[in-house]
Amino acid sequence: MTYQPLDVFEEIFASLKEYNNHAADKHIAKYKELDKFLPPNLSFFIITNTVEGYYPFVSKNFEANLGLDPEKMLNEGVPYWIQNHHPEDLPVWMGVMQDMMMYTMTEVPLEKRKNLSYTWNYRVKKANGDFVNIFEHLTPLELDSEGKPVIGVTYATITGDGQKEDIVGTIKLLSETGEYETLRAKNYSQALLTDGLSNRERDIVRLLVIGKTSKEIGDALHISSHTVDTHRRNILKKLNVQSTAELTAYFKKERLY
Repeated sequence: MTYQPLDVFEEIFASLKEYNNHAADKHIAKYKELDKFLPPNLSFFIITNTVEGYYPFVSKNFEANLGLDPEKMLNEGVPYWIQNHHPEDLPVWMGVMQDMMMYTMTEVPLEKRKNLSYTWNYRVKKANGDFVNIFEHLTPLELDSEGKPVIGVTYATITGDGQKEDIVGTIKLLSETGEYETLRAKNYSQALLTDGLSNRERDIVRLLVIGKTSKEIGDALHISSHTVDTHRRNILKKLNVQSTAELTAYFKKERLY
């Protein structure tokens, strides 16, 4: 009998009732759509607990596809998983998660956060030492007291043979009609214009690109508009661009916002 990765999803929600919710059922329907065109039998599921830093559920296809140890995912958790990420991709991927979490907490209303789907890609080393490309969707299942997604289910698919690819991240919102609405799409490998920027400057660039004024940025970041203007001048100097319009145009063209 052919192993069907989507069968595992039912196993997840049968054995972990506390994670079951109506939004997850709708996400499963979208994953079934993905399964029609993604490579067969190259997908696996992981439940992630970011608070405890481990993976309480890893589907059978994880070991079948990667040769990695699901017991170490449970017992050693995050350190075991990330040690198998490509060293060039790991810092970018960590930046993707940090940026997406910031966007979620500042831009997405609490009541919509369980309807989000996060997508990104990276390379992972198999047990035999070869790298493969992973295309991953993560759906929040539980939020903490501050509304931050802390437990989620990941649907991951092997899509390449380890070739270097731009790391792209997206945040989509599942609408009431069952369709995804893209909230954010960004190519995180386009590092030229972000080299040397501080975290605060990155925040300001992001807000500039979405059309915020210095006053609005100051209010959002709890700093004065004068401080924002100082940061803007420093950003232009660091990135060797002539105007905020030029900076914004580049970021919009590359969909870096």
